[in-house]
Amino acid sequence: MRRGEQALSQERLPRDRGGWRALVRRVARVTRDPQRAEDLLHSAFLRLEEYRARHAVENPAAFLVRVAANIAVDEARHERVRAEIPDSVYRMIDLADGQPLHDEVLETRERLERVQAGLAALSPRTRQVFLMHRVDGLKYREIAARFGITVSAVEKHVAKAALFLAGWTEGW
Repeated sequence: MRRGEQALSQERLPRDRGGWRALVRRVARVTRDPQRAEDLLHSAFLRLEEYRARHAVENPAAFLVRVAANIAVDEARHERVRAEIPDSVYRMIDLADGQPLHDEVLETRERLERVQAGLAALSPRTRQVFLMHRVDGLKYREIAARFGITVSAVEKHVAKAALFLAGWTEGW
């Protein structure tokens, strides 16, 4: 494009706020969508700049209005196609089975085996006290009454088991 042609095409674009508002109104009238007219015009302006890199544009304002109208038509077509697809298809895309992944199952099994080995390494009394508290959900005083020991002794057994298992399973 020669310098004179570029100046001619530049002159046809609005240079003030009023000119741009008039162009937005034209796009709104052509597309019958006043709420999206400004967005459509913006998208059209980006396409105009891409097009100008390779071609001369004699009437940029008309080009913008036509491209904005074409964009509106394309978007309406896409919406229509989306509306024709049943909702069940979209629900299936987001459908999750809720099951853990295979590698997560294997990892969890390995961790459980490690914890079981750690529990086996505890003294029988400490293991029983710890399991009664953590698995059976018994309170310290209930465990103390069953074994005939003090609540403080139960606390020590649970703490001993928890510290041992934390170190035993470290890195898993």
